[in-house]
Amino acid sequence: MVAGLPKVGGTKDPDLARILELHPDLILMNGEENRREDYERLAGELPVMLSEPRAVREVPEVVRKIGSIAGAGEAADALAKEIEAAIEELRRLRSVHPKSSYRFAYLIWRKPWISVNADTFAHALLALAGGENVFGQRPVRYPEVTAEALAEAEPELVLLSSEPFPFEPRHADELARLTGLTRERFVLADGEYLSWHGARTPDGIDYAAGLIADARATRGGVGRRGARAGE
Repeated sequence: MVAGLPKVGGTKDPDLARILELHPDLILMNGEENRREDYERLAGELPVMLSEPRAVREVPEVVRKIGSIAGAGEAADALAKEIEAAIEELRRLRSVHPKSSYRFAYLIWRKPWISVNADTFAHALLALAGGENVFGQRPVRYPEVTAEALAEAEPELVLLSSEPFPFEPRHADELARLTGLTRERFVLADGEYLSWHGARTPDGIDYAAGLIADARATRGGVGRRGARAGE
């Protein structure tokens, strides 16, 4: 579908000269992924829309705005309504079947280990699904954490994202060894579903809910170092 389109580099190394040469009608940029200097350079000459939702409820507005600018308002509104419906359905299910929050940590990088705080989209998506971020109150959006801090926080679920660092099972083994937390708490997670907003958001909501639900079902009663609650 995109094989024949011109290549203009990645989010951190865009070919600005080539982009300006192509003179697109609209450039979509993200506040987290793209660099400020690239935004300022392009926005000085071409129409640029910058988005950076940090809450799931903000995504429908972003989608509608893109659709309006791109002349695809009807399709965008349909997607926005799908996202809104998914949010409300998850909230309804949680109100009908209330459960205490499930403590999680979400890691996005290794060497150093880096997590996310409450001011991030991944946190918002997992919190909507019933998760409680053990590093949510850290003052930095992407705080560095140690294996010792992770062990002390005692998350019931540790999600290892597929991006920007491509975590693999061996990294889960490593963290289990370093923290002393049971290996079953460490789960590889699709970072695109949990961090990329827009067309992926409806599936992302379902995906986040599934991660929390699966953790409850398989590890809900497991306490620190694998001891059952109450033992």
